[in-house]
Amino acid sequence: MPKKAYRRELMRLQRELVTLQDWVRAEGQRLVVVFEGRDAAGKGGTIKRVTEHLNPRVARIVALPVPTERQRGEWYFQRYVSQLPSAGEIVLFDRSWYNRAGVEHVMGFCTPDEHSRFLRQCPRFERLLVEDGILLRKYWFSVSDTVQEERFRSRLEDPTRRWKLSAMDLESITRWEAYSRAKDEMFAHTDIPEAPWYVVESDDKRSARVNMISHLLSTVPYHQVPQPTLELPPRPASTGYQRPPKDPHRYVPDVAAELG
Repeated sequence: MPKKAYRRELMRLQRELVTLQDWVRAEGQRLVVVFEGRDAAGKGGTIKRVTEHLNPRVARIVALPVPTERQRGEWYFQRYVSQLPSAGEIVLFDRSWYNRAGVEHVMGFCTPDEHSRFLRQCPRFERLLVEDGILLRKYWFSVSDTVQEERFRSRLEDPTRRWKLSAMDLESITRWEAYSRAKDEMFAHTDIPEAPWYVVESDDKRSARVNMISHLLSTVPYHQVPQPTLELPPRPASTGYQRPPKDPHRYVPDVAAELG
């Protein structure tokens, strides 16, 4: 997608996302967006564009770390339930309870019984969320093996993005078909009418971002919420305040002045 067209359309969509946010807050709605997919498929970049202009008190990102020993002894969905939105909130899951159907299953971090139980319970769990009024949207970001490898290599060579690459990510290269089978089985059990999966083709990151945000907006019945009229008040006249000398304070060095 051409960069100029991308930027123009992304800004338009981000303005609509702010309208959506205002509607969620005013109407007390609860919106959950699940981002899943291959490693390096562009989930993180899309989440950044979704939240770029949103109020962090309304829209928050959930990216949970490895479960603690205590959490391993809980009902599997329990720590995700605690992250669900309250009225007037949006929660974006950067990976979610579907870890059990993907990385945990492929890498052997859960037992076959735990995996099977997840596939049985997940549709029931999601139906309960939807029945309770939560707006649940699930996106799977699909990327080809060649593009994934290119992105891994780019991260490996870029010190500012090296943190995005882990040994676990590299395992996805050698286990490509295992992850494909796991994804197919997951879809077979969890692509339900109440909470369907939507696939985002993401070899082209710009197109993926525009397509995903556009689709999300099209599935939510939001509308413009009247905003209160705000006006800057006149600045009151001075009452004689004198700013103290700068000498006692510690100022950061003006490095910017030395550039260019």
